[in-house]
This record gives sequence, C-alpha cells and structure tokens, in this order.
Amino acid sequence: MSDAAALMDRMYRQQRHIYDLTRKYYLIGRDEAIARLDPRPGDAVLEIGCGTGRNLIRAARAHSDARFFGLDVSRAMLDTAEASIRRAGLSDRIALAQGDASDFDATALFGRPMFERVMISYALSMIPPWRETLARALDGVAAGGALHVVDFGDCAGLPRPLKAGLRLWLAAFDVTPRDDLGATLASLAAARGLSVSTEDWRRGYATLAVARRA
Repeated sequence: MSDAAALMDRMYRQQRHIYDLTRKYYLIGRDEAIARLDPRPGDAVLEIGCGTGRNLIRAARAHSDARFFGLDVSRAMLDTAEASIRRAGLSDRIALAQGDASDFDATALFGRPMFERVMISYALSMIPPWRETLARALDGVAAGGALHVVDFGDCAGLPRPLKAGLRLWLAAFDVTPRDDLGATLASLAAARGLSVSTEDWRRGYATLAVARRA
C-alpha cells in the first residue's frame, strides 16, 4: 500500500483543497449513484476510494438511518475528508480508514466483513489493479445487498475527435477509463452469484452499474 499511498498523496496534497469544486461538472452520475443506494435503516454503506468525503456526506444526509464507512489509500485525502465530515456534524455516523482498495481487511479496519451497500465512484479509472478492486468490492456485499459503480465509460457514442481529446486530458491526471468495465463487472459478478444492470450516460461518457446479491 505504501507506494500507492505515496503516489496519491503527492497527486492530491494540493489538489484536495479544490478537488470537489473542479470535479463538479465532469464527474457525471455521482449524485444519481448516491440516490440509488437507497439503504434500509441500519444498513452499512461502504465507499471504496472515498477521497474528500463528498459522497459520504451527501449519502449520510440523504439516508439518516444508515451507517457509513469510507476507505481511501491517500492519507492526505482522508485528512480532508475527516475535516469535512467533522464540519458537517457527521463524525458519529461516518467512519474512515486508510487501505488499499484492491486488498483490504474490512473486519480489521471497520469491525465488519460485509456491507449492505458498497459504492465506487470514479475511482476504478485511477486504480491500476481495478479488476482486483471490483472483485474485493463484490466479495464485501452482504446478502440482499448491492455494489454501485459509476465511472467514465467507453465514450463510444461521442465524436472521435472529442473522445480522443477527452482521453488525452484524462491521461494528464493519471485517469484511464476502463472500456471493458461493464463486461468485467458482469463476469466477476456472475462468478459470485450476483446479477448486474448497466447504463451508459451521455453517449457513453459515463457508466452506471449495479451488481445485486440475492
């Protein structure tokens, strides 16, 4: 975890202070994914790659009877998240921990192995072992629960020059859209007995997917 943590800390040591403001208009679908979580009273919700805590705060405000947990590899981002959660008055409802998204022990970090809802928002495109992260997330979904994923899509419906320009711009921030995200999630979920539904937004700009455990 040390190498990944150091890399993310270097990247976000300064960016974290303006991250939410600068990402507001192009991380499409985050709020829709939060709305679709729809946890039941008492459910535990884990966000993998929680960053500044923005999503956790919105989700906790929307779902006052659920418990929330956030995992991120960057200590710098977690410092920002902790401060934001404290200002929001939600420190008693949101627990944070530092860990590698592709290989973490939820019981050791949070005192529980499974969660009724797991969310990954625009993190897979920044995690090199993203398939392992998806597998770990699916393994953490409790019976009757679901994994919610939102990230950049394959942009198949966009004009070729626009798609090329977008990919170059994202690459400057070490972001790599996972063009086979839907197929990979479907394969990993099927092997674990989960069903998957996937939606493409804005001509493939974003993908929203949900994997449900019966």
